[in-house]
Amino acid sequence: MKKYLGLVAMLAACGAATAQSSVTLFGIVDAGLTYAKASGGDSVYGMSNSGNLTSRLGLRGMEDLGGGLKAGFWLEGGFNNDSGAGLTAGAFDFKRRSTISLTGDFGEVRLGRAFTRAYENLSRHDVFGQVGIGQNQTWYNAPAAVVRGSNMLTYLSPSLSGFRASADLGFGETAGSASNNRYLGAAATYDNGPLSLSLAAEQWNDAAYTAGTQTIVLDNTSAYGLGAGYNFGAIRLAGLVRQQRNKPITGESVKFNTAHVGAVVPLGAGEARVGYNYYDNASTQGKAHQLSLGYVHNLSKRTALYGTYAFMKNKNQERFMLTAAGLNLTAPAPGKSQNAITVGIRHSF
Repeated sequence: MKKYLGLVAMLAACGAATAQSSVTLFGIVDAGLTYAKASGGDSVYGMSNSGNLTSRLGLRGMEDLGGGLKAGFWLEGGFNNDSGAGLTAGAFDFKRRSTISLTGDFGEVRLGRAFTRAYENLSRHDVFGQVGIGQNQTWYNAPAAVVRGSNMLTYLSPSLSGFRASADLGFGETAGSASNNRYLGAAATYDNGPLSLSLAAEQWNDAAYTAGTQTIVLDNTSAYGLGAGYNFGAIRLAGLVRQQRNKPITGESVKFNTAHVGAVVPLGAGEARVGYNYYDNASTQGKAHQLSLGYVHNLSKRTALYGTYAFMKNKNQERFMLTAAGLNLTAPAPGKSQNAITVGIRHSF
């Protein structure tokens, strides 16, 4: 970690020396205490992290090239602040995001690793922000789902009366084939005052995942989703639906469907959140229902206390589970339920 802090200081000094350039060090530290109990399994309790916002450390910078053209970079890595370890075999890296970009009247072009546009634009309608035990678990329980992509060329259009389009091309970098391990994705959004809408589609090739003791190799996977939100002032409502279709090399395609509805209500110095999630996994003919309740109390603009409760109920042979960063929760037995509660503190800088 010391060598990264040295790099931070050097880049910050360089940014200060150039009037038309800027470099910003930013981060979030989020820690909590979590207790979880799975029916047919053991209870687990201990310190978790990223229950309200994902713990991270990053650098971003921008240089004004003149004529409305700007060059920028973004380097961001996650870490388990409860142990101090990075997320890749205990090592810190920039796998949350590592991009370089050009921005102008034409929009923005990025190169590197980042959230896919499909994921980022659809998941923004999760009222729990895709973190902690309360989040919509689609991208973590759906086999071979994609959250980020490497080797990506990304384009984001300028906003036109609230409309914006974006697309990703993730190179598979396989010798002799342009399609092996390739990722293609696109999203369209509309934001106008209290209303927000998102439409996303994506396809990726040659993914594989583990089911029990078997490794399932896929020919391709495709997903489509729609999200919407509206802020009434006294309450903000949001929801999303998504379908993922996994096509194996042999056999029939399998669908994974999900839906989320949620609400955020300003309350005192913070906000209360409630979310409901529905999951339907055709591969196991299993379904699951998840209810999440939470409250975030702001101590300042940068610091907040929070609490979240989540309940997951499986049906048939399904074993969907809740997740808590930094703590290995036990999956419930087939068709059984799981409860979890987290209380924590978050600070951003």
